[in-house]
Amino acid sequence: MNRLDQLFAQLRSQGKKAQTLFITAGDPDLESTLAIMQALADHGAHVLELGMPFSDPIADGPAIQRASQRALKNKVYIPEILALVSRFRKTHSTPVVLMGYYNPVLRYGVDQFAVDCRLAGVDGLIIADLPYEEADLLAEACRAEEVALIFLVAPEKGGDRAGKIAKAGAGFIYCVSHYGTTGESGQSADHLEAVVASLRAVTALPIQVGFGISSLAAVQEASRVADGVIIGSWLIRTLEEQGDKVAAAGEFARMVSTALLAES
Repeated sequence: MNRLDQLFAQLRSQGKKAQTLFITAGDPDLESTLAIMQALADHGAHVLELGMPFSDPIADGPAIQRASQRALKNKVYIPEILALVSRFRKTHSTPVVLMGYYNPVLRYGVDQFAVDCRLAGVDGLIIADLPYEEADLLAEACRAEEVALIFLVAPEKGGDRAGKIAKAGAGFIYCVSHYGTTGESGQSADHLEAVVASLRAVTALPIQVGFGISSLAAVQEASRVADGVIIGSWLIRTLEEQGDKVAAAGEFARMVSTALLAES
């Protein structure tokens, strides 16, 4: 049982919901990223989702694209990201999930990537442009290293494909709140509730909702029906506006934590 499984079992037993916060590795630089990760973990984040910067994203909205461009200018690639997670592991046990695109993983080597993720202390992977139908190679490598391969699920009720994705995944299900890129507004509360309910019918994995969680109202709305919320663009925009990004990260995590506790 990896750290993600342990975390969600603990939260479920306590009747609590998960706060998963996304930042891009290397934005604004690696040292700042480490300090921001530590601040988020210290002030309420249950899972850290660490973006692997990529030049040609298909799922990322403007805020995350800007963060990726800043990180790429700093020459932050997979080796630097894994070293960053290793440094974080010296002080924190908070689960870390890497999110990115498949081409850099293929260039790195799928099997070696899974091994090095485990060695660095990575708990899960989300590969935004890798459909489960084409994920056998990475899935096998991840299973061997006990790294959870987490799939995105479209915001539609029912369907055989959703059940197959849920069966193939591990860690948690990433329920996308709407079609489009990150940072946009999500679906109505009724539609989201119906989508999550249909997923619960086909999987026992925890379900987290992401894409479009950009207000405390959206946090509370999603947490009523799901096991957790995933926030990225909203956090990145907040940090862009602050001089002291570490302090701002801590305050952001505290704010979201308070909103989630109000719904528990």
